Amino acid sequence: MAAQVHGFQTEVTKLLKLLANSLYSNKEIFLRELISNASDAVDKLRFLSIQDPLLTKDDPLFHIRVKADEAAGTLTISDNGIGMTLDEANEHLGTIAKSGTEEFFRNLSQDQAKASQLIGQFGVGFYSAFIVADRVTVVSRSAKAAANEAVRWTSDGNGTYESELTTKDTRGTDVILTLKDSEKGFLNEWTLRGIITKYSDHISTPVWLWEKETPADEKKEPTWKWVQVNDAKALWTLPPKDVKDEQYKEFYKHLTHDYDDPLTWAHNRVEGDLEYTSLLYIPKTAPWDLYNREQKNGLKLYVQRVFIMDNAEEFLPNYLRFVKGLVDTADLPLNVSREILQDSAVTRKLRRALTKRALTMIGKLAEDKTKYAEFWSQFGRVLKEGPVEDRTNQEEILKLLRFASTKSGTNAEDVSLTDYVARMPEKQKHIYYITAGSYEAAANSPYLETLKKKGIEVLLLWDRVDEWLMGNVEAFDGKTFISATAKDLDLGELEDKEEEKQKEESEKQHKGLVERLKKALGGKVQDVKVTARLVDSPACVVGAQDQMLTQQMRRMLEAAGQAVPEENYTLEINPDHPLIGRMATETDEAKFTQWANFIFAEAQLADQGTLKDPSSFIKSLNELLLK
Repeated sequence: MAAQVHGFQTEVTKLLKLLANSLYSNKEIFLRELISNASDAVDKLRFLSIQDPLLTKDDPLFHIRVKADEAAGTLTISDNGIGMTLDEANEHLGTIAKSGTEEFFRNLSQDQAKASQLIGQFGVGFYSAFIVADRVTVVSRSAKAAANEAVRWTSDGNGTYESELTTKDTRGTDVILTLKDSEKGFLNEWTLRGIITKYSDHISTPVWLWEKETPADEKKEPTWKWVQVNDAKALWTLPPKDVKDEQYKEFYKHLTHDYDDPLTWAHNRVEGDLEYTSLLYIPKTAPWDLYNREQKNGLKLYVQRVFIMDNAEEFLPNYLRFVKGLVDTADLPLNVSREILQDSAVTRKLRRALTKRALTMIGKLAEDKTKYAEFWSQFGRVLKEGPVEDRTNQEEILKLLRFASTKSGTNAEDVSLTDYVARMPEKQKHIYYITAGSYEAAANSPYLETLKKKGIEVLLLWDRVDEWLMGNVEAFDGKTFISATAKDLDLGELEDKEEEKQKEESEKQHKGLVERLKKALGGKVQDVKVTARLVDSPACVVGAQDQMLTQQMRRMLEAAGQAVPEENYTLEINPDHPLIGRMATETDEAKFTQWANFIFAEAQLADQGTLKDPSSFIKSLNELLLK
């Protein structure tokens, strides 16, 4: 069969152009990526050979080999892992088979400083070979294929590649790099040894390097031999006290293909009713596809040190999908499948245990305010999903959430609920909050006026997830959450008897004004009331007590093009405000109705940030100003 020429998928072509501009600031990363890929290929075959030992009968000892040929200018990375067929080579090396590729490349183009990190996260480390190579040749034979069913794949990275059937005596893959003249330094054995030791020491498969041995007798010719460079011990099986921080960091990069160090990690071994080892990491930067629902997230699963599967979603809840790492257990069978995992009692126990481990890890990170602020900026919105999704751990997750508040004075989300409760006056029985479309709208909301006057701290929320969160949690530390926009704002003992008496007198005094307003506004409002919640604003609107849709939710539904039922508001007025006083003196009922509609629209604007008929509001405002 003659070699066939194929065009790269558009996304691959874009990627290769980026790589040509050396987006990897540290070029030696290419060797880490290729050795990691070889390690994955070995892991996959090790798992398959459990069910079919014949796959490895002829070559039972797994290995990865790195060989430099200075004369030819080539560097070869070989493994005796799972290998590839012709179709698999075309699929895996010619395309990026992931959803969301367009979004991925939008992210790349927006911030080139982050490009190398994103490339690693996207799992396309193979293409990093083109940073140092003019040509890349892959010769591979599937463990399930005959010698004459091997594949040769080759490309110079300029838009096309060739693939053809060939013959290979052994299973596995050889990646042969024809190095650029400027990168021939990577053919030096000491350079290669240093890179392998630095990045791949923790890989459980032996990595062998072709090295020259100089004899003591200078008259004798030097000899070449294979020398094992790495320790080949699975890092997670070592006692934590024997593992250095740098080893944990490099293992994380091998595991995730992330370019950056992790923010923190937790390494635990448990024996007893449930026997497992876990190594969990939190990245510094959120992956570009964190909110992509099609993206699978999860831990690597090992059973008795044998790799079973990637992205095992069953071991952590979705709100912890940013946690990376692995779990190794002896309590699951080696032939476990995703279907078995879903129905397994062991899986449920591991999920509970690993969720606790992850939350404890985040809790320890929270002790360092600087690092936690970094974590919160990347993953805070995702963690906010937790209290609703995970009722069992709700209180513990709520402790980890951070908010802006009227006490902090800025939009920095650095207030914990524990801090809030500790600062509460003795008479305060509730946790007050407000949700809005932006920080500014929340911080300057008229609904906060009386609360600010009394010195009551209010949590300020403006993320889309906040409405859903606060609509589904009831209390923290025995303190009920109360919205500052609630129809009947409950201040409890904070509202003294004198204030209640003044409010009752004000209601009696302005009963006639309230009735006039009801008549003027008609069906636009459910009710009109005198309120004590306002200090500097003339009026505000509140929804029905049993209202299912908050303003944020209504805006989201409308933006999505969904029909939203008309809201029936109650207008609350501040009779001490000059505008309300001016309206009350109006004897012409037509003009009074104009004032009523203006005050109502102004209250809606303050609450929602928008009006259905802004032109009428502006016209009315202009007329009133001119008068």
